[in-house]
Amino acid sequence: MPKQIDKKIWAEQLLAAFDGNIDAAIDALRQAESAVKQARKPKVMPTGPVLVSVENLSKKYKVGRQHVQALNSVSLDIHEGEFVAFTGPSGSGKSTLLQLIGGLDKPSEGTITVDGKNLTKLSDRHLSKFRNQTIGFVFQFFYLQPFLRLETNLEVPGMFARTKRRERTQTAAELADAVGLKDRLRHLPKELSGGQMQRAAIARALLNRPKLILADEPTGNLDSTNGTAIIDLFEQVRKDFGTTIIIVTHDPKVAAHADREIVLEDGEIKL
Repeated sequence: MPKQIDKKIWAEQLLAAFDGNIDAAIDALRQAESAVKQARKPKVMPTGPVLVSVENLSKKYKVGRQHVQALNSVSLDIHEGEFVAFTGPSGSGKSTLLQLIGGLDKPSEGTITVDGKNLTKLSDRHLSKFRNQTIGFVFQFFYLQPFLRLETNLEVPGMFARTKRRERTQTAAELADAVGLKDRLRHLPKELSGGQMQRAAIARALLNRPKLILADEPTGNLDSTNGTAIIDLFEQVRKDFGTTIIIVTHDPKVAAHADREIVLEDGEIKL
């Protein structure tokens, strides 16, 4: 009985702290639970070779007459098979870092090496080819072509890679099955739910069997149930394909699933 009374008092105090806002209190409780789970989760020390190496990376943007320092001398290594989360407040540089690792932008200073290739020394043509063969991208917005059926959407990376049609069609069907969309191949994106579209985006990113998947807020447009399902899918992808995964997220529940969390603040690594 005393424990029950304590729990009731504690719940009342928590609710009072958020001025009676039940949703805010529940969200705070979930974040606290996530933090506890992360603290209890055993740290997994990377054992594989280094896949991504960033050295003294800086990025400056010119906005009007001002220069914005998005990243400042960032260095890190990510090993094959790791699941890493970039976290930090808005404007901390995490999405900029992800884009630079993916070769979608060029740094002001420093080097980025992915799978043995120095991206800063590749021509635009060779960089485009390398991205298509080595890196898969998943974004907050699904970027499925609205006029193409799912099966064709999944095949798009193979078209750019000039993969034979029969091979890419077979691979797309296998990946659709792996992400639970085998019965949706003839559907248009508008006929899919948000969770289904994000699963489709993950399958598309895997078509060329990339060594690295970069995901920028992949659960940002999903409810908590679908968001959890997507993170579970990433973990399954890592297990089944040995893919290295880097995720940018604001969500502590998502970060708690990663082997390692890298916290950025003001363009620098803080943790």
